[in-house]
Amino acid sequence: MPSPDPDFDEQAALRMIVEGTASETGDRFFRSLVDNLARSLGTMGALVARLNPDLSELCAIWLKVRDRWWENFVYRVRGTPCETALEQRRVVHIPDRVLELYRDEPTLKQHGAVSYLGVPLFGANGEVVGQLAVLDDKPLPADPRAIAIFQIFANRAAAELQRLQSERAVAERETQLRRLLESAMDAIVDFDAQFQVALMNPAARRCLGRDEREAPSFDLRGLFSPESRERLERSAIELIRGDTGQSSQWIAGGLRVLLAGAEPFQAEATLSFYRLFDRDRLTLILRNVQERVAAEQRIIALSRETQYLREELTSLQGTERIVGSSAVLSRALHEIEDVASAETTVLLLGETGTGKELFARAVHARSKRRDRPLIKLNCGAIPHSLIESELFGHEKGAFTGATQRRLGRFALADGGTLFLDEIGELPLELQPKLLRVLQEGEFEPVGSSRTVSVDVRIVAATHRDLGEMVRRGAFRQDLYYRVNVFPIVIPPLREREGDVDELARVFLEKYARQLGRELAPLSEAALERLRGYAWPGNVRELENVIERGVIVSTGGVFDIERALPAVAAPPPAPAPTRVRTLSEMLALERANIERALAQTSGKIAGQAGAAALLGTHPSTLSSRMRSLGIKRPAR
Repeated sequence: MPSPDPDFDEQAALRMIVEGTASETGDRFFRSLVDNLARSLGTMGALVARLNPDLSELCAIWLKVRDRWWENFVYRVRGTPCETALEQRRVVHIPDRVLELYRDEPTLKQHGAVSYLGVPLFGANGEVVGQLAVLDDKPLPADPRAIAIFQIFANRAAAELQRLQSERAVAERETQLRRLLESAMDAIVDFDAQFQVALMNPAARRCLGRDEREAPSFDLRGLFSPESRERLERSAIELIRGDTGQSSQWIAGGLRVLLAGAEPFQAEATLSFYRLFDRDRLTLILRNVQERVAAEQRIIALSRETQYLREELTSLQGTERIVGSSAVLSRALHEIEDVASAETTVLLLGETGTGKELFARAVHARSKRRDRPLIKLNCGAIPHSLIESELFGHEKGAFTGATQRRLGRFALADGGTLFLDEIGELPLELQPKLLRVLQEGEFEPVGSSRTVSVDVRIVAATHRDLGEMVRRGAFRQDLYYRVNVFPIVIPPLREREGDVDELARVFLEKYARQLGRELAPLSEAALERLRGYAWPGNVRELENVIERGVIVSTGGVFDIERALPAVAAPPPAPAPTRVRTLSEMLALERANIERALAQTSGKIAGQAGAAALLGTHPSTLSSRMRSLGIKRPAR
């Protein structure tokens, strides 16, 4: 390496560059740096450039060659001394004959370059972001002092370039944020811990009725109903204290906005917390959902109705026609034909598995309401705590877990038919509400004082003896009379002579088709085994036996032995019950009434009276007491 230039004044060069750039920033800093760097090192020119993101080009922030300046001069990196410096990430010094190394570089030829000194500029994360370089038309000896000064100002240039990039990024983010706030359809309000508003976007001004020229500073709480104000204050305190461990939260239930001279409206709301210059700040985002609430209610109703219709469609994939030709079944079907076209309440009575739901569908399908849905509810399959909500619906927040408004079965069945299966399982405390709907056609959803009117036909079903339940006080007498308008007894399978054969053939065809089996028709021996069974589970049990037989059968023949391994003996006939005399029955009735009067301390009417306990009307009880000679005990 040649010895240092004895004429180079390191201190003078350093002073020149420092003085020329100390008071400058940004574009003027880079221009001053290039000018003073070229003059202090005595070179033909200098440049400071920014590297494009794809690393293929350098864009000169300022380039000076002799007395000419170029701004934003772009040139490709490939095939230049700059490429070497950028790839090797170090100072590259070519003291002489640079054109011999880079023969195809037009810029070097154009300016008659002889020597080159360049260094990459690094960002905060060590990535190359630009370059500082000098060119000369004469040899540039290697001088450690000059190169050291060159490196110092390369670091300064890198810092300034990074500062400008950060400043530009901040400006871009601020512009994006401003445009986002201005274009947002939701109302955005920024305020302090005392609820004094500092900033509102245009949507917030429109939503909250604030004039554009009006200063935003006011107490935000004054815009909400008392309940919503408490909810907002509570959420703000939780966020500031850090009770939730989160910096933002959804305000459950939303906020109700009250504006002078305008209709109140409901708004969804989210609240966020942050600290700025050691001060607590909050941001509230509001969305007017008044119209959407109405639309959602309709969507919920349609969704629930669709759900029930899909369930109906799924269930209809099975055997939906009532199969059989026995006399007892034909009699029940004739009764269906008689009552279907009327609006009469139907009570289906029969053992478990006799097909009460099929009869309910038959009533609906033959009625004037067949174009409206048939909605079903199994009163025995729903927990007692939820059955009121299932029947009548509930409002949002009516009880724990009620996160949204829900329509009940009565509302969904409006204009159609409601099938109340196992009505004998309905809780006693809910029966008066059901009676009201049947009599007056109206109810209140759970958690609401709003009265809803409906037009619903009831088809009820039970395997219990409702009359006996009334006598035991387990079922209201008035409700019993209201649902027992047109009772239809569905015969058990053991009484349907000849229907077992027909049903078995239908079920065999159904499950063979479903399982892709080809089976021969049921043999007479198999049919004889099926006829000899008592079928305590009725049609449902027969269907299960045939399905099981199709699964286990091989060789194309129905395996009755595996389908029905053992024929249970017919249940023994119950012992004949002794017939009681009328005097015995009157004595039992007298004793029962006296026990009820004793338990209620002689009170007859009211919820805690003997009439309610016995499931009868107070005037009816008083009449029976007179007939039986029972005196009301002293209270």
